[in-house]
Amino acid sequence: MTLINIRNLGVTLGAPLFSNLNLDINAGDRVGIVAANGRGKSTLLRAMAGLAEPTSGDISRARGITVGFVQQNMPDGLGGLDLHAAVLSALSTEQVENESWRVDIILDQFGVPDELRVRPLSRLSGGWQRIALIARAAVTEPDILLLDEPTNHLDLAKIGQIERWLALLPRDMPVVVASHDRAFLDAVTTRTLFLRADKSPVFALPYSRARAAVAETDISDERLFQKEMKTAGQLRRQAAKLNNIGINSGSDLLVVKTKQLKERAAKIEAQARPAHKERSSGAIRLANRGIHAKVLIAIENLTVSTPGGIPLFRIARQEIRQGDRIVLLGGNGAGKTRLVDTLKRAIGMRDDPVRGIRITPSVVLGHGDQALADLPNSDTPAHVLAARFALPEPRLRSLLAGAGIGVDLQAKAIGGLSGGQKARLGMLVLRLTNPNFYLLDEPTNHLDIEGQEALEAELLKVEASCLLVSHDRDFIRNVGNRFWQIEGRRLAEIDSPETFFAQQAGSGL
Repeated sequence: MTLINIRNLGVTLGAPLFSNLNLDINAGDRVGIVAANGRGKSTLLRAMAGLAEPTSGDISRARGITVGFVQQNMPDGLGGLDLHAAVLSALSTEQVENESWRVDIILDQFGVPDELRVRPLSRLSGGWQRIALIARAAVTEPDILLLDEPTNHLDLAKIGQIERWLALLPRDMPVVVASHDRAFLDAVTTRTLFLRADKSPVFALPYSRARAAVAETDISDERLFQKEMKTAGQLRRQAAKLNNIGINSGSDLLVVKTKQLKERAAKIEAQARPAHKERSSGAIRLANRGIHAKVLIAIENLTVSTPGGIPLFRIARQEIRQGDRIVLLGGNGAGKTRLVDTLKRAIGMRDDPVRGIRITPSVVLGHGDQALADLPNSDTPAHVLAARFALPEPRLRSLLAGAGIGVDLQAKAIGGLSGGQKARLGMLVLRLTNPNFYLLDEPTNHLDIEGQEALEAELLKVEASCLLVSHDRDFIRNVGNRFWQIEGRRLAEIDSPETFFAQQAGSGL
């Protein structure tokens, strides 16, 4: 049974986001939507939910179906409600009167502590806000579920919960997911739509296998395009030769033949289509000024505590050496960010050393926090760079444009940038700092898949020494060469993150 039918759909906002899109959402489908930042994923989901009008084409929904839509951002008016009330407000008046118990059941499923249920959404972490929005969609028991970046701000345990919850939904309930989380897409989808401006291919495969298939298709398309253009070029060269002969000999037949060859070449050129080339959302480049020391940071008998002084865990002895790409693993609240903050403070306050941490004098820090707090929303991208780095204005503007911050955005408030643009601005600041040691807390937040892969490639290319905190399983697998795990109030080195991933996936529902 087809629940949503999409025909020749297109959306243009200045330039086409996508066009001529044809897609059926059938009972039991698990569809992943993949595209770079700003390429129309959220717009398509909103159109499917009936909240946005396409520029062209049609969307038809089966009569009487209900749609559960988890938007990327919190809807207006919810922030002042407590979590329980926010979920309850998704029900109809009759359901509120007779079936309010459904809210407690779904909140129990997602492991929401009682004390958080009475707290306003605006005072909760991004992760719990995300859980609240998913619970709002789930409590209505919709016929189809649309999820826009459902894993944003979630730790691995909560991501595992969402994966298990989706697996336990009725088998005939379709789910459409827009996400940049590659491992999540592989876990929960069986079809993949690559949303593109011209032609959007669909594969009956989860993300990783579909990615390989679309790459093969693009290579084949490029070979065909080059072959067709070569044929057209040969026809035009033949026409030019015949044209010269015809002029010299006065042959009307050769003139006609020349015209026919040119027409054939023009027809081939008109019908030829180049292979898809993804428009970059902005380059990500890193730097490494290098360091002679083999040991950058030595840690011995360090207790990491909360801001209030409550001990979280202890490190007996560890070293961060040149070329290490250490991934810090641990459950939510284990103290990962506290260790990052402690190391940052130790590097920044060498005249007042932190007990238990020894910093090599030549270490230069590049720090990126998950909230990008060093990029004030009221400041502008141009001012941030001008205030921190001695750059000629043309160079400054060129760097910003290369990072995806166009001239029209460079003098506007950072708060008006998209998450992806702000993340790329943060990476540009890191690059210009020219560090030899990186502390990165959730660096893939807000980056699209292209950006994640670019960051992975840069960390490997510049042979960066770094300590990373991330909930992105593919990023961890691709980048890490050492793994520290916080467990049982102590930090220990482990050989692989896979056991930890399995533990987190099984710790939920």
